[in-house]
Amino acid sequence: MQNTTKPRPAWRLLDTAPAPGAWNMAVDEALADAVRGGGPPVLRIYRWDPACLSLGRNQPSDGYDRHEIARRGLDVVRRPTGGRAVLHARELTYSVAMCDNVLGTPRQAYAAINRALVAGLRRLGVDARLQPQSGERAPLPSLAPCFEQPVEGEVVAGGSKLVGSAQRRERGVILQHGSLPLHDDQSLLAELMRPGVPVPPAAPPATLAALLGTVPAWAELAAALAKGWREAVGGDLREDTLSAAERAGAEVHRARYEDPAWTWHR
Repeated sequence: MQNTTKPRPAWRLLDTAPAPGAWNMAVDEALADAVRGGGPPVLRIYRWDPACLSLGRNQPSDGYDRHEIARRGLDVVRRPTGGRAVLHARELTYSVAMCDNVLGTPRQAYAAINRALVAGLRRLGVDARLQPQSGERAPLPSLAPCFEQPVEGEVVAGGSKLVGSAQRRERGVILQHGSLPLHDDQSLLAELMRPGVPVPPAAPPATLAALLGTVPAWAELAAALAKGWREAVGGDLREDTLSAAERAGAEVHRARYEDPAWTWHR
């Protein structure tokens, strides 16, 4: 009998150096371009330097105090994906770029990625789970922080959201990325608002420091997430680096993400 099982694709695993917000978003765009051009799907993990406030693609920005953000030495960028504001400081960020049939529909891909994150976090000793079905719709873009409340299918631990993720599908490619807080920096978001702007009260997010009592070394974090990925998604996951073409593509995209007209256009 002929074997009709679809082979699982080989994935690239990238662990890139800490970088400013515009470069991080530009690299994600360049990886999506590479996949669109026929390259293999990619799982990337990365950090931010300096700390950066990222806004969702369709999120309003007029409530933020630009002078206060600058006074604190924070970077600002608008993501190509949706969702709400995240302060990227002491955290691990992941991104996934793949053709939209690799893990099924966008909804199926979102679920598969979150299952992989749960598998990796459990290897670290975190009792991570997926938020059960509630019947509620995903929150609309607003000034509320990303970690305000978990929605169906998101990664939670200890009753709070542990990973905030957002996704975009464009020209046959799904780009998803998300934030895993190591410590609670999200509570600072309320201090970045203009005086008089109402900020919805939000419970603090779960963090690895609170859940584990310590934060594993970066290499241990990366290894656990990679093992969880192999366990939940399957297929080969090969360590790699950015190609020269991808770096060149990121340089082109960076101009957009550095442009205040893009960052503050809503």
